[in-house]
Amino acid sequence: MALMRDRDGRRLHVKSRLMGESLVSRSFLDTLPEAPQTRLFPDVRIVKIGGQSLCDRGAKALPGVVKEILANKDRHQLLLTTGGGTRSRHIYAIALELGMPTGIVAKFGNAISEQNALLVSTLLAPWGGIKIGHDEIVKLPTYFAQGIIPVMHGMPPYDYFALPPAKGRIPIHRTDTGTVILADLIGARSCILLKDEAGLYDRDPKKDKEAVFIPRIGCRELVARNLDDLILERACLEILENSQVLESIQIVNGLEQGALTRALDGEPVGTTIYKDAPVGSQPET
Repeated sequence: MALMRDRDGRRLHVKSRLMGESLVSRSFLDTLPEAPQTRLFPDVRIVKIGGQSLCDRGAKALPGVVKEILANKDRHQLLLTTGGGTRSRHIYAIALELGMPTGIVAKFGNAISEQNALLVSTLLAPWGGIKIGHDEIVKLPTYFAQGIIPVMHGMPPYDYFALPPAKGRIPIHRTDTGTVILADLIGARSCILLKDEAGLYDRDPKKDKEAVFIPRIGCRELVARNLDDLILERACLEILENSQVLESIQIVNGLEQGALTRALDGEPVGTTIYKDAPVGSQPET
């Protein structure tokens, strides 16, 4: 970028397209050139271990998940995240009864998700599992070079600054959303959410035996369906659709032996929610 002086010649400024422009102007942002987003860690596969669906099941679920992660650690670079589960729902309920604002409720959820990250990393500790914080993302190459399995809590670090939702005060950006944001940030090869169902259904299969399984669907169609219940947080769909580097989110049954391995190998197991807009379609410089 070039330097320029004020008319009186006293001050130097960095000349750029953003100089003196409004960053909320739609017309300006539509014409702003930008380089394609850098994929920081394009070989990393992010796997979220669901809180209520897996962590809360303890010995009935986690040993199987850990075994499958270990079977894949030498073939894939894995970054694990964790959900909050039933305990986060319990603290949400108490907080709402006491009139807590959304930011405080989000802070509570953060703490529970971090507990589950400690739980999972401890189970993996004999094979290199460690709990890492959000600010340690740039250390991923070092961790992988040392054979470490990094585990991070999935709650996005909005905490006190969580956006208030249109209805209620439960944070709309929780651990699914934090995981997808993370996948977008690093330009992950894949983003897999481990749940306790085969994937996405048009209704909650736990409540309705007539629910229809959806193996593959685009973001726009899923939003247009406006389903009453989803297996992932709705904010994930907007993030995926706006991403310049993510192509899809895959929902996989973590209770099914071998399902995670097949997903890591690129097989269409579970449900794939794909981005409708072309990846990398931003203006060129």
